[in-house]
Amino acid sequence: MPKDILCSRRPHGKVRVMALAGVLPYIQIGLSVLLIACVLLQQTGASVGGAFGGDNFSAAYHTRRGSELFLFRATIVVAVLFALSALLALFVR
Repeated sequence: MPKDILCSRRPHGKVRVMALAGVLPYIQIGLSVLLIACVLLQQTGASVGGAFGGDNFSAAYHTRRGSELFLFRATIVVAVLFALSALLALFVR
């Protein structure tokens, strides 16, 4: 979709789209670093044996509480924001 069609309704729309296109890569870099940090900070109860087929049923079923629940929800929010910014980058170009 050409940029002229996106910005034809507002007289200054072209400037806004160009400004967003200039800032969007930095937003995506920040969101990606934040997403990596959120994923790495989450603790898993599974041991190394669970990765190779070992049975560890006690680690599979537990309730998230406190900071673990906050980190889980923050990871979901950051992942959705990153996906939306990637979709937006497709339309801005």
